[in-house]
Amino acid sequence: MTSTRSLVRRAALVTTAVTAALALAACGSDSGSGADTRTSSSAASAERTAGAHNDADVSFAQGMIPHHQQAVLMARTAATRASFVEVKDLAARIEKAQDPEIETMSGWLESWGAKVPSAMPGMDHSGHAGMPGMMDGQDMDKLAKASGADFDRMFLTMMAEHHEGAVEMATTEKANGRYGPARKTADDIITAQNAEIEEMNELLGKS
Repeated sequence: MTSTRSLVRRAALVTTAVTAALALAACGSDSGSGADTRTSSSAASAERTAGAHNDADVSFAQGMIPHHQQAVLMARTAATRASFVEVKDLAARIEKAQDPEIETMSGWLESWGAKVPSAMPGMDHSGHAGMPGMMDGQDMDKLAKASGADFDRMFLTMMAEHHEGAVEMATTEKANGRYGPARKTADDIITAQNAEIEEMNELLGKS
């Protein structure tokens, strides 16, 4: 009789232990699920924030597109009028870098439902004369008529000033913009164009 009671008691204890273990496992599973949900929610929130934009991003894209367009126009002029190989090489690199950025920024504006500035050729320089580093129509006419060493000096001087304006605009975007890709592009512009300003100043010393 005593042996039977002992076995029953042991069986009850084993059952209780198993039940407790299962309950703890279930709690652990629920806790993990909650953590996963919170992590997923946080990641989704971060993704939405990274894709968000503000007025500064729109202004940056709408201003930088015509700014880049003018730089590309100046660079194309250098292909036939510059005398220094270094100037022609620099101009080709400027066109190669800024053409794709124009397309990228135009895509942002389209996706935001914002106005995309009109494309070259025939851009109205006078309409953007107040923009940092932007040349007016008279400056562009002088550049188009110059050639040889005169063109080289004029191009390098004007493009250095143009780049300084772009760096100023990009710095404003980094300070006030919200859209991740726009801020990254602004950072790239600052790095690349500051380096090209140094290069142009060196070439001016040779011309």
